[in-house]
Amino acid sequence: MKQTKLSFAFILALLSFVVSAQNKNLIEQIVQEANENSQLEILGQELMDGIGPRLVGTPQMKRAHDWAVNTYAKWGIPARNESFGTWRGWERGITHIDMVSPRIQTLKGTQLAWNPSTSKKGVTAEVVVLPMVKDSIAFANWLPSVKGKLVMVSKLEATGRPDYNWEEFATEESFEKMKTARSEANKAWRENMRNTGYSSRSIHQALEKAGAVGIISSYWSKGFGVSKIFSARTKKIPTVDLELEDYSLVYRLAARGEKPMLNIVAQSKELGEVPTFNTIAEIKGSEKPEEYVILSAHFDSWDGGTGATDNGTGSLVMMEAMRILKKVYPNPKRTILVGHWGSEEQGLNGSRAFVEDHPEIVENIQAVFNQDNGTGRVVNISGQGFLHAYDYIGRWLHEVPQDITKHIETNFPGTPSGGGSDYASFVAAGAPAFSLSSLSWSYSNYTWHTNRDTYDKIVFDDVRNNAILTAILAYMASEDAETTSREKSVLPISKRTGKQMEWPKQRSPRRKGGM
Repeated sequence: MKQTKLSFAFILALLSFVVSAQNKNLIEQIVQEANENSQLEILGQELMDGIGPRLVGTPQMKRAHDWAVNTYAKWGIPARNESFGTWRGWERGITHIDMVSPRIQTLKGTQLAWNPSTSKKGVTAEVVVLPMVKDSIAFANWLPSVKGKLVMVSKLEATGRPDYNWEEFATEESFEKMKTARSEANKAWRENMRNTGYSSRSIHQALEKAGAVGIISSYWSKGFGVSKIFSARTKKIPTVDLELEDYSLVYRLAARGEKPMLNIVAQSKELGEVPTFNTIAEIKGSEKPEEYVILSAHFDSWDGGTGATDNGTGSLVMMEAMRILKKVYPNPKRTILVGHWGSEEQGLNGSRAFVEDHPEIVENIQAVFNQDNGTGRVVNISGQGFLHAYDYIGRWLHEVPQDITKHIETNFPGTPSGGGSDYASFVAAGAPAFSLSSLSWSYSNYTWHTNRDTYDKIVFDDVRNNAILTAILAYMASEDAETTSREKSVLPISKRTGKQMEWPKQRSPRRKGGM
């Protein structure tokens, strides 16, 4: 009996050694393939430079989905586009904005998404700014004067220099003086907007109804030359965003009574109601094909730039990880599925649709790994409130090379996210889903939803780092002999509300949008 116990222990030790050696060998292959045969740069050029921004409902979004399917097919990975609803079809055309009086100058700016098109000649009109009013009656009395005018609807910024520039060069007294002036000006602007009886959103429709021929805004992102670009709120007249420097110029001229005139050409096409998609690809499991490891990244973007860091880089990470796994790990134990989600930017619609449409997959998820927030190397992983997440995430991370994990902080069990990115759709359904959260690289100010989110902002060393991490985590999750626990932790008291936090509820997607 004693000999049997010793033999059994020896066999377990031998098996453990063999498994460890297999893991080490395959992980070395993953790292070697990623470093010596990276496809990231060419994939990035094809997606960001060749196809461009991927606004839901545009032909570029559909081209991106088709490109992904074809690219996976070249790698021998079955892929498909799954339609989950429809969206307002729209295609961006030429934008050209010129000041024609009191002098000639071409201005830097663009039409907002789903902007009503102008004619080829565009709109030429005087520019006016919103007045300071004491109440909504005063504003109502002023409103008819906008007929035939272009109206500026954003505040004049106190400075066009980012705070970090002031911190480096200004005296402490000068910096504090600027911040005080800015704070007072912002407060006055907010109060004046309330006095009009409208919000910064609803005032667009009021101006259009009153006969304005165009809206000019500027959503400064607090970086040199950077604007956040979202959607137009007008139905018939153009809405354009001017970069801060040019917006400020025109605003000052109008406020001084110089009566600047602009010509705005903002062409676009309405394409009716079009289908919207998720792209799904998978490497079928050899032992547990009905259990899933999911790689996750949203494929859509806003269209001020080309959607490079939001979320082109996350998409590249998942594609490269799948390519590597197919080459060095073609017969995974569990099915490895990748989801390139549509319409994340309008409320996680693609991933919420997948969760709602595929409960048979969701209930058999081993883990979801999502990457979204920019080009930086992964520096944080949270357990998302799953009580035992440390046990399995810890096991998997232990096998990742130390030069990658040394940058990563973990937070277990953490708290579940109710939104933000697509992993939240799975967390709400009780599936263990995790965000591979990245180092900033000034993401919030310079690339998130901005006109500067372009290929040249990608840091490929960090993206390659993330592809290696993702491929290894997918491999380890697939091979793990244990099924991951879904037990939820007791959530803490919210500092914001003073009440105990609740697990987020699963939400349905918008199946018909933008109409």
